[in-house]
Amino acid sequence: MSTEQARAGRTALAPPIATLHGRRLGIARAVWAALFALSLGAYVLAIPAIYETALMVCQGPDCAQWRLSVAGAGALRDAGLSAELYAMLTLALRVLSASVFFVVAAMIFRRRSEEWLPLLLSFFLVLQASGSDVGALRLALPQLAPLGTLMEYLATALLVPLFYLFPDGRWVPHWSRVVALFWVVLQFFYYFLPGSPLDGDTWPPLLQGILFLGYLGSAVFAQGYRYRRVSGPVERQQTKWVIFGLTIAILGSAVLALIEAAPAPVLVREFAGTLVDPFFLVLPLSVGIAILRYRLWDIDLIINRSLVYGALTGIVVGLYVLVVGGLGALLQARGNPIISLVATGLIAVLFQPLLDRLQQTTNRVMYGERDEPYAVLSRLGQRLEGTLAPAEVLPTVVRTVREALRLPYAAIELWQDGAYSVVASAGQPANGSLRLPLVYRGEQVGQLVLAPRVGEDSFSASDRRLLVDLARQAGVAAHAVRLTTDLQRSRERLVTAREEERRRLRRDLHDGLGPTLASLFQRLDTASALVRSNPEGAVELIGDLKGRVKTTIADIRRLVYALRPPALDEFGLVGAIREHAGQINGSGGLRVAVDAPETLPPLPAAAEVAAYRIALEALANVVRHAQATVCRVRVTVDGDVLQIEVADDGIGLPPGHQAGVGIASMRERAAELGGELRIEPGETGGTHVSARLALRKG
Repeated sequence: MSTEQARAGRTALAPPIATLHGRRLGIARAVWAALFALSLGAYVLAIPAIYETALMVCQGPDCAQWRLSVAGAGALRDAGLSAELYAMLTLALRVLSASVFFVVAAMIFRRRSEEWLPLLLSFFLVLQASGSDVGALRLALPQLAPLGTLMEYLATALLVPLFYLFPDGRWVPHWSRVVALFWVVLQFFYYFLPGSPLDGDTWPPLLQGILFLGYLGSAVFAQGYRYRRVSGPVERQQTKWVIFGLTIAILGSAVLALIEAAPAPVLVREFAGTLVDPFFLVLPLSVGIAILRYRLWDIDLIINRSLVYGALTGIVVGLYVLVVGGLGALLQARGNPIISLVATGLIAVLFQPLLDRLQQTTNRVMYGERDEPYAVLSRLGQRLEGTLAPAEVLPTVVRTVREALRLPYAAIELWQDGAYSVVASAGQPANGSLRLPLVYRGEQVGQLVLAPRVGEDSFSASDRRLLVDLARQAGVAAHAVRLTTDLQRSRERLVTAREEERRRLRRDLHDGLGPTLASLFQRLDTASALVRSNPEGAVELIGDLKGRVKTTIADIRRLVYALRPPALDEFGLVGAIREHAGQINGSGGLRVAVDAPETLPPLPAAAEVAAYRIALEALANVVRHAQATVCRVRVTVDGDVLQIEVADDGIGLPPGHQAGVGIASMRERAAELGGELRIEPGETGGTHVSARLALRKG
């Protein structure tokens, strides 16, 4: 893979960060390489001094965590261990810690040195690797003591600004740059102008504590604000890695500090101070993963397991101490092996139930109730049972799904008027939403739209299994709501059609027949007056009136035919269809056959008209589009159902066919009578149209 391809791949996965080019990039890399070489060389030269310092016995509160106290040296001798063993262990841990910092810094520099923020993070890790042992550096190389102080200052000064800049290099919030500048200035006075008014050591301890907590709180707030308001899915994953590493380091150090302060054996306290560094190894590793390999491992799974087993460890230790201490105090028997055996047995019995309970609680906090699908489905059923208004059904489904799985957004879209439209939603829409089809009896009636949780790019397999079950239940509810909506629309269309028909009749009667009849009335008066004085003129006028009356009768028939096809009254449903089929039979080489009983039971007028109109529209489509040679029309009555079938041997429906006005009209006529219309490929080719109309008695 070329450099350009690799860079393009990173850009697709990670947020854009400003890059360095040309001379600036060359200078930055040269400075980093010089610092890395100087720090690594100085650290290697200081290794003997670190070992010698670990052998020294110190006294007082200024004793470093990795140096032996007087009591610790005595405890080592009493245990038959040498100070050299302690020094070797301390040296190994400190060299391991520095090596991890150096290696991660070098990996980031090698892969992302053209981007200024990863380069700054790499620079910071190098400073942390060498700055942690700045005291040893001064002992080994006194002439480099000012350089060690400068490195320690830079490592401290960069700590807070990086919280405001990570992971995309932007100052978030905007006021953070002012706070970061104030921090950098304070650290300068602390390291290079001690005793000045801006040296924090000269301030009251209470003010120092407030300042420290303020900076810590601002850093946490900045990352939280960025996570919730600014960051995208990729940046959230990176932030999770860094916060996870920082949390492990802080909690581990806090636990070891408590052990040092507790009335524990001297050796335990001494080695607790030595083990602080391994906990801080998680921080550079998490930073490296966040920059380079944040997609390789599932951070949510790691956090989940860390919470579960961390809480389990704390409970087990606390329970053991409580049982041993409580029984020991009650029985006044310290160090009794039976008490320890009882505590161990109790923990063994409770271990698995505790683990299962903690895992369920953690999963519910992080993922909602995805591990309890029965509970979610049961709650959805109960809410739907208690929902009386049809308008509240789909909003209830959406709220239940969103609350159960802790999702930022959920919505239901129904297929209406040739497109999907949102009919119920909860939360704010987000990119990368999952769309699940809502199906009822093989027909997709809508779709369930769901946004992944904050910080996640997609849904897990467990989430998808539950969502598929929920979509299956929601499909039934969506179908019922769509039927209710369609029924309401049908009622509105019926009322509208009735009023439009009344308006048309009124217009035709008032503007057409009314004036015509009034004119005939007047002309009849004129003819009556001419009978005696001008018989020939009266005869001529009566002949003209006869033609006008004939035209008026045709207009009346036209109005009547528009209300109901006259062929139905003249021939009946089957006869009218046969009559129309005879008119188109033979046109374009098409042969139409009508298969129907000679007589049908009495049918409702609405069913007759709908069946006749559907049959005529289907035959018209065959003539215009099917290119068929044979078409068969079949009419049957089965109980309370009238069925009309029109099948041809033509070319069938083309791929991607969209229903036109004629097909939509047929569907509406069937739906108005509580029936359905199906258009499917024929068994031997062509198209098969089937309409089932409900016959209502009474």
